[in-house]
Amino acid sequence: MSIAPNTPQLAPLLSGSPCWAERTVDDLKGAIEFYTGLFGWHYADDEGYTVAMVDGVPVAGFPRGEPEPWRLYLVTPHARATAEKVFHLGGTVLRNPEDGPDHTQSTVIVDPTGAVVGFRHVPPDWRFGVAGHGAYAWAELNTRDGAVADEFFGELCGYDITQIGDGNRLDYASYSIEGTEVLGRQKMGREFPYGERSHWMVYFNAAPEIGIDSVVYRVLELGGRVTVEPYDTPFGRITVVEDHAGMAFSVIDPSRVIEAEPLAAVDDPFDD
Repeated sequence: MSIAPNTPQLAPLLSGSPCWAERTVDDLKGAIEFYTGLFGWHYADDEGYTVAMVDGVPVAGFPRGEPEPWRLYLVTPHARATAEKVFHLGGTVLRNPEDGPDHTQSTVIVDPTGAVVGFRHVPPDWRFGVAGHGAYAWAELNTRDGAVADEFFGELCGYDITQIGDGNRLDYASYSIEGTEVLGRQKMGREFPYGERSHWMVYFNAAPEIGIDSVVYRVLELGGRVTVEPYDTPFGRITVVEDHAGMAFSVIDPSRVIEAEPLAAVDDPFDD
């Protein structure tokens, strides 16, 4: 799990790597008030699509529509070819490839374990910020069937997959491209509520001078909810929260690390 440092930085546009995060909202004003209060995001309007920015760099989007959880998009050289391959590998195409006003082409799919993720063909000058308070930090697939997810995404995206847990008590895999770690995959255990479906979790950065505990207080002040209290890992101090509309995301302060084996990084924070 590689977390971007708190300096200006753009995501590498490797095929299969994260290139965007967005949350569809029906109450744009409420979303702006919450995330501005939490992260200090400022905004630009791109033909009716609201783009959130950190230090002038785009970090997330708010399309209008029926409210949906945070959705991750991964780079693809060809969205239509990706959709066809998804179908042949046993996944489902939730949204057929379509052109966007920003010279992109996107598709949304459901993997065989039931998690939704997007793929987007982006131009070479595409900008997606991965540093600064409120910028994208990391994403991981939480799934009930790690082996099926690994086989599917390994074939679809050509990831190099490394198991960093013991594969039993902790089943956590790292997805890499050309030696660059880009995503994680965690098998959901007893720390997840019974019946919770496979899903992608998006992480945002917390600046060291602000810290996770202050973020938690601010989430509560803004009408959100804390679902996992802050806990320390070798990769940073992490919390899982819900925004004002009940949509989950994680926040990490990568400066607050502990010396431990990687097993503790994704171990059950509720385990006494």
